Amino acid sequence: MAPEKLTYMANQIANFFKHKPHDEAVAGIANHINDYWEPRMRLQLFDIVKNGGEGLNPLVVEAEPSIRRPAQ
Repeated sequence: MAPEKLTYMANQIANFFKHKPHDEAVAGIANHINDYWEPRMRLQLFDIVKNGGEGLNPLVVEAEPSIRRPAQ
């Protein structure tokens, strides 16, 4: 998937949770990605964050440590 599309999708999730209390928003983002994103998408998100997280909502970057890392 194009990195721009993945970034857009992650930011949509962050926008959904942005009105929740901060900790709840971060946990909600991680939970949603863990529940609904396939392993390849999560690996690609980890690469985007590792490379500086350009374009990602800061809440997504903050949620990254709580996202399950698939076996490679």
